[in-house]
Amino acid sequence: MVAAAHGSRAEKLGFTAGMVVQELGWDDDTDDELRADIEDVVGAEMLDEDSDDVIDVVVLWWREDDGDLVDALMDAIGPLADDGYVWVFSPKTGTDGYVDPAEIAEAAPTAGLTQTSAMNLGDWSGSRLVQPKARTPKRP
Repeated sequence: MVAAAHGSRAEKLGFTAGMVVQELGWDDDTDDELRADIEDVVGAEMLDEDSDDVIDVVVLWWREDDGDLVDALMDAIGPLADDGYVWVFSPKTGTDGYVDPAEIAEAAPTAGLTQTSAMNLGDWSGSRLVQPKARTPKRP
């Protein structure tokens, strides 16, 4: 038996126990092993789009024909906690539904987000998008 190499994929993506995770864009083509790994690490099932909880992380499965990414990101950040972030998972290059990484990079700032990292996840690629830190007003 071979031990897992330095943590799971979900842990490498920054998921930790107790996080509240919302999943958007689930379909038959999503990576079920990654989904299960995320749920194992956080210790709960991912919430769907109907949740009204404050969310730590949004998992957005996004494909070329899913519509307007800016609109989807704007909807996704609504319930996010101040330090929450979004992982956009899209099919890897050369597969059905492939999304050019430049599209994600261009949509993020329009939605008020900044891309901080990207990862290859096998059949999917992941882009981590964060909200800008709130600036504390200076007192005179």
